[in-house]
Amino acid sequence: MVGIEVELANYLYENLRSVPGVRIYGPSPSEAITRSALCSFNVDDIHPTDIATFLDQQHGVAIRSGHHCAQPLHRHLGINASARASLYFYNTKEDVNNFIEALKDTISFFSSFK
Repeated sequence: MVGIEVELANYLYENLRSVPGVRIYGPSPSEAITRSALCSFNVDDIHPTDIATFLDQQHGVAIRSGHHCAQPLHRHLGINASARASLYFYNTKEDVNNFIEALKDTISFFSSFK
């Protein structure tokens, strides 16, 4: 991976990890492990499709939701779907910050119905 992609991958992971109720799938970044510039995740008690739809409609933020052609892995993890945020060299830390703020607002919205 290109240096900026590794930097963005780590930045995404660290910021997503700081959001309460978020579970990230896959290893933590380290010197031995570099992550792709994406994170698959779930949020407690909110379906990934609801997260993706709200982010898109209310914030103009596009993520993917579903099984991502990894049904056996999802079955092994005991989940039926996950959300996935993906970055590429044209993304910036500001894009990550906007995503995290939009995700926090999304979680707040859905949590207000509990």
